Amino acid sequence: MAAWGAAPDAVRGEQIYARCLACHALATDRVGPRHCGLFGRLAGSVPGFSYSQAMKNSKIVWNDKTLDRFLAKPLAMVPGSAMTYDGVPDPMERADLIAYLRQANGKPPCTNGH
Repeated sequence: MAAWGAAPDAVRGEQIYARCLACHALATDRVGPRHCGLFGRLAGSVPGFSYSQAMKNSKIVWNDKTLDRFLAKPLAMVPGSAMTYDGVPDPMERADLIAYLRQANGKPPCTNGH
């Protein structure tokens, strides 16, 4: 783990993202929706993806703060969500994961029209 106050590390975040790959991918929908285009997107709004009513009604717009809160305890933030993953309790791991997602959204496959 990084020293207290260390900047988020996208390389470590990519390793943490491996946990997400059971249900998510960057450019394609799987059990969970794609992560390309995540930042600034309204939760529950990927066309064609079958979200829980709770997620569709959440009115969350994804940004660093909302992702951090959601990733800490998904079902506490959106009760009734179909995302049953317990979350990422470690704040530095969440910061690293968000840094990776931010970086990935600026590169292929996210910049290839997905």
